[in-house]
Amino acid sequence: MFNPSRSQARRLFFDTWQKYHQKEQLSGMETIALEVVLQHPEYHALLRDADRYLDKDFPPELGETNPFLHMSMHVAIREQLAIDQPVGIVKRFEQLKARLQGNEHEAMHQTMECLAEMIWYSQRNQTTPDANIYLDCMDQFTGVSNKR
Repeated sequence: MFNPSRSQARRLFFDTWQKYHQKEQLSGMETIALEVVLQHPEYHALLRDADRYLDKDFPPELGETNPFLHMSMHVAIREQLAIDQPVGIVKRFEQLKARLQGNEHEAMHQTMECLAEMIWYSQRNQTTPDANIYLDCMDQFTGVSNKR
């Protein structure tokens, strides 16, 4: 999903959910998106109503979680884990998962917090994302020092 627009990213989830229910063949990215959607039943009703939610804003200042951002971050982390980028993320993810007694979904959510922190720092400082911030955050969650 190299640099999709907000609409394109959301459309991936809507279209995947529809294709899944119509038992249509899914692309590789759609398969990943479906795995994420199936882990989040709280979003299933939303995904059946593209007309209502395609352009809806989810302002965090009103306490709303953006389900599309949440699911997109899941997809991004899965892609990172598939190629170990940034280098060392797989090792840290496995350490985190072990610390959480194999709970992959919770490990994914803690990893997501670290990804969000890296993005926040990048945006605040107007710099490119720093993988060291991401990996250092994961080290804090694992309680293991992973010297680089």
